Amino acid sequence: DYLHEGVDVLAARSPGLHGALLAAKAAGYSHVAIDGTLIETDRCRTPGPTPGVDLWWSGKHAQHGGNIQVITAPDGWPIWTSDVRPGREHDTTAVRAHAEILPALTTTAADLRTLGDLGYEGEAGTITVAFKKPKDGRFTLHQQQLNHAHNAVRAIAERGNALLKGTFKALRNVSLCPWQIGRIVAAALVLLHFDHARTT
Repeated sequence: DYLHEGVDVLAARSPGLHGALLAAKAAGYSHVAIDGTLIETDRCRTPGPTPGVDLWWSGKHAQHGGNIQVITAPDGWPIWTSDVRPGREHDTTAVRAHAEILPALTTTAADLRTLGDLGYEGEAGTITVAFKKPKDGRFTLHQQQLNHAHNAVRAIAERGNALLKGTFKALRNVSLCPWQIGRIVAAALVLLHFDHARTT
């Protein structure tokens, strides 16, 4: 009877981005990671800006859903989640749409590097990504070594998305209005932190 009220109360207690990054710095972390995840939905279809393509349709996943940005500690523990963006948006587009993310990551960059996959290539000045293979070219040995090291460290961040979806069945497919996905994920993050007595 009080589903939405309960979600609202929990979501309101979710960490703010600046607070989460400050806590990560205080914990002595050298870096955090950012990764986008698609929360599937079958609730509705809405025309998007591209004719014939639904707003919530993710071509990458071939599924309707909402894009959520997740920031994790070095061991993959999720410390912050964003509000939802339509599934049609790639990670770079989604991260730009959230007005607070890039400025916050830039502010802490001197002490806390942010790692991401090539989905954030368009924001490589703020988010550290691997080298992209040149068209009709090859990686140098140095680039290969840096990519190997980067990918080994960054890949751990994907644990955060798996942990949220694996723990909460509700995040595997949301049947409510897709615009509510961000609040639902934020509520799940609060419960995860409470259950494990860990925020950062």
